[in-house]
Amino acid sequence: MPIKIPNNLPARKMLESENIFVMHQTRANTQQIRPLRLLLLNLMPTKITTETQLARLLGNTPLQVELELLMMKSHVSKNTPEEHMLAFYKTFDEVREQNFDGLVITGAPVEKLEFEQVEYWEELCEIFAWSKTHVTSTFHICWAAQAALYYHYGIKKYPLEKKLFGVFRHQVTHKNSILFRGFDDTFLVPHSRHTTIRKEEVLAAKGLKILAESDEAGIYAISTDGGTQIFITGHSEYDADTLDREYRRDRDAGLPIEIPRNYYPDDDDTKAPMSTWRSSAHMLYSNWLNYFVYQITPYDLALIGGTCPPNTPTCPEDEEQCPYFSADMRQCTLEKQPKKAPGKA
Repeated sequence: MPIKIPNNLPARKMLESENIFVMHQTRANTQQIRPLRLLLLNLMPTKITTETQLARLLGNTPLQVELELLMMKSHVSKNTPEEHMLAFYKTFDEVREQNFDGLVITGAPVEKLEFEQVEYWEELCEIFAWSKTHVTSTFHICWAAQAALYYHYGIKKYPLEKKLFGVFRHQVTHKNSILFRGFDDTFLVPHSRHTTIRKEEVLAAKGLKILAESDEAGIYAISTDGGTQIFITGHSEYDADTLDREYRRDRDAGLPIEIPRNYYPDDDDTKAPMSTWRSSAHMLYSNWLNYFVYQITPYDLALIGGTCPPNTPTCPEDEEQCPYFSADMRQCTLEKQPKKAPGKA
């Protein structure tokens, strides 16, 4: 099934050239199904590139997806034309009263700052709090993962001696994780960051599970119980040439930067890099959309973050007969109502 994005979004032409089914509003309205409503909070400076990367992954599933773009009201983008932001992006004030099936929050090039020093930190904290009651599952990427872990659990980030930069091998450590269902025993992921989190702090936090990690890059994926919050420290959404562009940008600016590890053939930066993570990236987003969004979210978006509807005043004795019970997560997706006592009206 397709992804539905604004008709004139620059990503449309690129996705259509890659044979990714992009649906126009008029055709979407003829289909008798409810699309998954996804919100993308794009904190990256190169917003058009990031829109395209994530739309490519979110659109490659059997599900119809409707993607809306969100920007920070408290920050003015310097690298994306103002007309693009005004045409395609909404502010939090415009969506705060709405519910969404999924939320994706990207990384941001602010990791050397303390969280509280980031100019939009207060607004981002408001969105973090809002996501717990208005979104079925939130997918945090890189700096956003560190920021959300700090906000929700007090887990700190720590500076690395040198930038973690390259493509690294990972293992699934939580073997029954449905987020990594279908993954090979090892898989590759790009990383580009100056900070990290510590495993002992994650393990000490109640309700968090480490799903995948790397001997070189550390923790990669963390989930809350039930998957309402997913934290990903790497950049599986990156294009084949993204690290190359970052490397040449910093090198040409005279900044201290090493060649990305495990990236160029023979570690020769005159040779074109190849994507060795594309298939696992598609599987990651497909699994998230399927198991943590589609199979969990209620058909009626008004029920997200709420309780069972008024016409269901009690939970059935067999909870698996309840339409809000998720067999994969083995739990009710809404706040349970107390069961009636036997013989009571």
